[in-house]
Amino acid sequence: MIRLKNEKQIAGIRSSCRLLSAMYEELIPRVVPGVETIELDRWVQRWIKKAGGRPAFMGYGPGSNPFPAALCISINNEVIHGIPTRRRIAEGDLVSLDCGIDLEGFISDRAVTVEAGRVSDAARQLNRVTRECLYKGIEAARAGDRLLRIARSISAHAAEYGYGVVHQFCGHGVGFDVHEDPVVPNHPHGANPKMSAGLVIAIEPMINLGTGDVEILDDGWTVVTADNKLSAHWEHTVAIFPDHTEILTE
Repeated sequence: MIRLKNEKQIAGIRSSCRLLSAMYEELIPRVVPGVETIELDRWVQRWIKKAGGRPAFMGYGPGSNPFPAALCISINNEVIHGIPTRRRIAEGDLVSLDCGIDLEGFISDRAVTVEAGRVSDAARQLNRVTRECLYKGIEAARAGDRLLRIARSISAHAAEYGYGVVHQFCGHGVGFDVHEDPVVPNHPHGANPKMSAGLVIAIEPMINLGTGDVEILDDGWTVVTADNKLSAHWEHTVAIFPDHTEILTE
C-alpha cells in the first residue's frame, strides 16, 4: 500500500534528509585510497549519533541476517549492500556509499559513487552517466504522470552508452520505513501507478559497465555484477507536490 505524506510529515522527512546530506558533505572527502571501509562506517555511526539520529540501515533485514553496519560500501563490481570490513580502498576504485538516517521516526536515503584517486576513463564516464540517469529519473517524477516514466528516462539514457541497467533491485517509497511501496524500477517493467502529490520516493539508478544482471554473495547482502564489470549507484529521496518535485537530500 502506498502511503502518501502530508506537509507536516514531509517536513519531518526533509529534516532527516538535510541531516543526511550534511553527513555526506563531511564523509565524501574521507573516501580516499588507503582508508579501511570499516573506519568509514564507524565514523558515520559516530556522526549520526552525535547529530541526534539513528542509522536506518543497521539491523535492517531478516532476523537471522540483519545488515551489520550503518553504511553500505560497494566497490567496483559490487553494486549495492556491500558490508564494511578491514578492506582498504585502492587508487582507482569506484566506491558507492549508501546510507539512511532515522530522525525521530522519519527516514532519509541517499547514495553517491565516489572516485578514489585517479580512476580509468571508463569508470569516470560510467559514474557521470549514472548520476545523469538519476537526474533524468527525477525530471520524470511528476504528479499526475505514471511511475514507469522514471524507469523509461533512466534506461533510455543508460542505453545511449550501452550500459546495463540493474533490474533485480530498484528504488522505493521511503519516509516512514526504509523500504515502502511503491517499487520504483530503473528498467520499465512492473506496476505503473499514477504518481500523486504526497508521494515520497527514493530514485536510485544502478548502472553497470556490462550486463545489467547481478548476483548475491554468500554473505547474503553484497550484490555484484554477473560479469564482474564496474557498477555505479546514485540516489536521492524526492517528494512530489502538485506543482513541483523537491529533491529532499540535495
